[in-house]
Order: sequence, then structure tokens, then C-alpha cells
Amino acid sequence: MGVDSQDTVICPLCDRPIPPSQRDAHHLVPKSRGGVQTAWLHRICHRQIHALLTETELAREYHHVEALRQHPELAKFLDWVRRKPDDFFERTRKSQRLRSR
Repeated sequence: MGVDSQDTVICPLCDRPIPPSQRDAHHLVPKSRGGVQTAWLHRICHRQIHALLTETELAREYHHVEALRQHPELAKFLDWVRRKPDDFFERTRKSQRLRSR
């Protein structure tokens, strides 16, 4: 990571600048699955990933940014959030699929 809080960081998912207060480091492969590589994301984008996908799905299929961007539900979210201010944040809810597990 090693990013100075004053440097401009662009979210690789929504392509918007991430204010320092809204930066989250996302493990591309979950730490519970041995992942060490991270990417800076908007907090709302990061939480949406975990609201939609299990750690197993992240480790097996969605362990890089391009795959995440192509997930149908996440792509729909990204289209929506791109129109929001850079510091926008809203509560994220787990998908019905994950709540019923």
C-alpha cells in the first residue's frame, strides 16, 4: 500500500478519486485464504464486494479487479456509484443470497 494520505488514489472499480477518509485496502484473495496483495478501494465499493460475494468466491473467481468489475450485480452497483460524489457513503446490506446462508 504505502500511499501518502495526500496522494490522489483512484478506485480501480469505480474510477473515482478516493478521499483519505474513504480508503479501504481490499485483499484481492482474502487473508483467510492466504492473500497478501491489496488494492485501495472506496469504502462503499469494498463493502459492496463483501455484501455480494463469499470469501470462497473471492478466492476462486474474483481475485482480480477486472473479474470484480464484470460481476453482474457489482457492475450494476458501479454504474450507480460512479454518479455519486467522491466522498459519498451509504450503508451497505448483504445480498439476500448471503443472508440466507
